[in-house]
Amino acid sequence: MRKSTIALLTVAAGGLLLAACATRHSGELEPPNTVGQVDLQRYQGTWYELARLPMFFQRNCAQSEAHYGLKPDGNVAVLNRCRKADGQWDEITGTASPQVPGKTDKLWVRFDNWFSRLLPGVAKGAYWVLYIDRDYNVAVVGNPDRKYLWLLSRTPKVTREVREELLAKARQQGYDTSRLIWRAEDEQIKTLR
Repeated sequence: MRKSTIALLTVAAGGLLLAACATRHSGELEPPNTVGQVDLQRYQGTWYELARLPMFFQRNCAQSEAHYGLKPDGNVAVLNRCRKADGQWDEITGTASPQVPGKTDKLWVRFDNWFSRLLPGVAKGAYWVLYIDRDYNVAVVGNPDRKYLWLLSRTPKVTREVREELLAKARQQGYDTSRLIWRAEDEQIKTLR
């Protein structure tokens, strides 16, 4: 395993630990609203990250994508891929499971690394589906304290109208979209090498 992959996994585990340990204080916003229910059969497949609120372990990602597959036990297999500016890909696998049995809009994501094996009950991150269109083509996903946000699409590019709609959905939920990091174009990665 390359040193960069080990470093990525270590930082990801630390970030998940911090997110899991975060608590809400009086005076803070109420948690965002979720979609209520997600058809995980339709949700599976590839999602491209259009934009994200900065996560430390994603700091070197020029492009990110997630691949979800429904498992026989009802959980979701996760494969996250991060393409760096030099064109190299880093990958990490994990599992998403409902936070509340039978509710599929609020998931716990656990990645398969040494940290999650050491502290299986602690090393998990909240994955809340805040918006998904009727055709399951675009989605807004965040965590309850609004530190992390992902604008997702089935395609690497969307129209300006769709982009503005996703931004509006995120703002309505109280997320600071001014700090979003946008997906780099393929041409940008080639010039960054």
